[in-house]
Amino acid sequence: MRSTLFHVPLQLGSGPDAWPLFGFGILLAVWAVAGGAVFVRAWLRHGWRQTASALGLPLLVAGAMIAWGLPALDDGQGVPVRGYGVMLLAAAAAGTWLSIVRGRAAGFDADTILALGMEVFLWGLVGARLFYVIEYREQFFRPGMSLVESLGSVLNLAAGGLVVFGSLPTAAWAAWRFARRRGLPILKLADCIAPGLLVGLALGRVGCFLNGCCYGGPCDLPWAVRFPPESPPWLDQAARGLLRPSADSGSQSWSLPIHPAQLYAAIDATLLAIVAMLFTPLARRDGEVFALVLTLHPLSRLLLEAIRVDEPPALGTPLSISQLVSLVLLALAAALWWWIATRGKSP
Repeated sequence: MRSTLFHVPLQLGSGPDAWPLFGFGILLAVWAVAGGAVFVRAWLRHGWRQTASALGLPLLVAGAMIAWGLPALDDGQGVPVRGYGVMLLAAAAAGTWLSIVRGRAAGFDADTILALGMEVFLWGLVGARLFYVIEYREQFFRPGMSLVESLGSVLNLAAGGLVVFGSLPTAAWAAWRFARRRGLPILKLADCIAPGLLVGLALGRVGCFLNGCCYGGPCDLPWAVRFPPESPPWLDQAARGLLRPSADSGSQSWSLPIHPAQLYAAIDATLLAIVAMLFTPLARRDGEVFALVLTLHPLSRLLLEAIRVDEPPALGTPLSISQLVSLVLLALAAALWWWIATRGKSP
């Protein structure tokens, strides 16, 4: 576990000649130049209306985060760079890159996939965070917390706290809206980006490992891991009375050995991405690659959730909320397979 990788100072240099890095400083100037160049390039290719619709919101959100969001994260040592946040950005970059490569082979240009990736990523974050906040609302709206404190806690994505399944409705809506707006075949587009989504999920799970969330239950296997004091697994085990003070001057001991469930999930997503890419040339109809992913991922998630202990049973069942959502997704996958089968083969 390594929740914080390092700190970035708020300014470059010292004294009256120091240059602010965040807020209205160097990073915002770089964003304005780079973002403006990307916007103008897309404008010349696709026109003002389409470019503003695809890139306007993502660029504005990025600028707002630089101007106001990042300075608010200062903890006295600078802006902390979280392992979870870094892996989240790596996931977005890797997933988009793979989708661009696959998109070119399917007849989509890089600008189209990049614009789609930005929309899906941002709306996916909104859904994943909203799901997490609803599921663990007591963490964000504790008695005594002001509205500003609660809002700041909700917006602090870099500290972790996303539910993958929560991103599906908002990301799917964003993709459908994007395809309809540009007149693109939605099933062919879904096939193109499906493996990239899994690659992004794999890297995101590595971020979960660095953050200590989404942890597994106790085990005595050779690859079991321990987490440090005050980490989510440690706090869970301490609340259950499973930990004792260390013999070393009464200091706090690390957690009991547990399954590295986050790494299991990362390996699982990587293997599913490989399967999806190998299946691509065998698909006879548009949508079959996406349907395969929509079938296999919930099945593996049902099994992986049996190892995790961070989510309690939900809705009066012995299943976690993620397992219940997995069952819903399997039903949707069956409906999607049926619908695809009623369509003619892809040319």
